[in-house]
Amino acid sequence: MTPSSPSSSVQQAREALGKRLREIRKESGLTARAVAAAAGWHESKSSRLESGKTPPSDADIRSWTCICDAEDQTADLIATARGIDGMYIEWRRLESTGLKRVQESVLPLFERTHRFRFYQSWVVPGLLQTQDYTRAVLNTVVSLRQTPDDTEGAVAARMDRQRVLHAGGRRFAFLIEEWVLRTVIGDHATMVSQLGHLIGMTAIPAVSLGVIPMGTVRGDAWPTESFAIYDEAQVSVELVSANLTVKQPREIAEYAKTFSELARIAVYGVPARKVIASAIDALG
Repeated sequence: MTPSSPSSSVQQAREALGKRLREIRKESGLTARAVAAAAGWHESKSSRLESGKTPPSDADIRSWTCICDAEDQTADLIATARGIDGMYIEWRRLESTGLKRVQESVLPLFERTHRFRFYQSWVVPGLLQTQDYTRAVLNTVVSLRQTPDDTEGAVAARMDRQRVLHAGGRRFAFLIEEWVLRTVIGDHATMVSQLGHLIGMTAIPAVSLGVIPMGTVRGDAWPTESFAIYDEAQVSVELVSANLTVKQPREIAEYAKTFSELARIAVYGVPARKVIASAIDALG
């Protein structure tokens, strides 16, 4: 699903944007030459925009949609264009100066967000992690990716970020696959403490914690890569090699739909706590 490198991913996104511009033009019945003439461009610019060779500016998009009578798509296209260059960042590059900086870099996003939706198919969500569990996760990251080892600073930064849970005026919806609860991170004592912490978190009024039990009939709610939705402004997707940031409204809506589908097959409250307790029992 994901291109093998950031450059190829960005180029594919530019080509996809160019294809959308071409479709809009064709639906309007105009030729590329006619659009260029109406916009006051050299005629080759239209073909460069449609092929993805030239990234469109905000002004280019406004002109294109105005000429093609598709101004209802302007905001969507501008959001897509703005997000392309920064949407796919390799973990190796993101973490090159250490994990603490990565943890601190997302704090402004958390502070300005009011509605959080997290789906996790890999590990317990960061906002719900205990200190020992976070340390075990980040130690593994350091080992696998050979990043600078500033784990203790990164752990402290993640723990500090959890204050948003109690800041007021925010809502948090978490969905966790049951196998995450049964995957031992660190050691058994770390997992028992982490799972007990999850049970306690269900008492926070602003937090909704759903667990998708193993063996559930999935229907359309297939497991997917872990992702987080911040209001209706941004989606962050965790890939094996990189972090993907989505800001295009249409794609954000797709993730929101996926989250809703997964939420429908999750269990909450007492049933969720029973699933977590069962995972604790399995640790002996």
